[in-house]
Amino acid sequence: MDETLGTALRRWRDRLSPTDVGRTSRAGRRAVGLRREELAELAGLSVDYVVRLEQGRATSPSAQVVASLARALQLQPVERDYAYRLAGLLPPQEGTISTHVPAGVQRMLARLGEFPVGVFSADWTLLSWTPAWAVLLGDPSARTHAERNLVRAVFAAGPSGLAAWPVLQDDDALGPALVADLRTALVNYPRDRELIDLVAELRSTSAEFTRQWDEGAVGPHVSARKTIVHPQVGEVTCDCDVLTVPGCDVRLVVYTVAAGSADAEKLEFLRVTNGVRADGSSPPGPGLFSRP
Repeated sequence: MDETLGTALRRWRDRLSPTDVGRTSRAGRRAVGLRREELAELAGLSVDYVVRLEQGRATSPSAQVVASLARALQLQPVERDYAYRLAGLLPPQEGTISTHVPAGVQRMLARLGEFPVGVFSADWTLLSWTPAWAVLLGDPSARTHAERNLVRAVFAAGPSGLAAWPVLQDDDALGPALVADLRTALVNYPRDRELIDLVAELRSTSAEFTRQWDEGAVGPHVSARKTIVHPQVGEVTCDCDVLTVPGCDVRLVVYTVAAGSADAEKLEFLRVTNGVRADGSSPPGPGLFSRP
């Protein structure tokens, strides 16, 4: 029988252990691998849509859907490209930004659940995050793909701007650092249509972005200290480290606090009161908030 995207999804889902994605495997669990509900939550899709994909009743998934499923299923690059072809899509081409998060990085994230960690693509679109990230910085799951782009959020006005990422204090250094990083990305990924369109959009809508872009600064966004204003506990000051994964150019943004500090106590309070377990995982369901 010819393979379809649905049969491939079922096979890939069955080979993953709950612990691979940061979940506790309870005694008496009958499902082999991930349940459809778990895959849907990880990929940001409805359970009904995952069922229809697996049954072959949904036949034209978008590239974003396939990319989300590939990340959730921890596919290797060759498997991700195979999934694109099964969906009737062209795999990502050279010179375009990768949204693929390697399986090893995802396994690492599953074990770093107690830390707020976000994974960004080279154009600063948020791809995945730990439960502690959602607790500290707001649950991104209800935001659209466009709203998850940090550069767009920094320079946009109104409710779609950084206010929708409910917590970062005004940071005069953040905008210039992101603009310089984005210019570097445009050189590295000259064929990426979304990146080209993002720069054109921001140049047409933000005078501040245009001014900074025309200054011509180039360089990666690096580590810094950030102060987060949280609606429950007030200010939390963290060390923010930006780690780039060689070979795929995804960036891990990791927030940490000094052990025993007042900031550590606030972060622990947020984890406990919002259901993040000791192993860093969180129960299914919506996050703390999707918008402030």
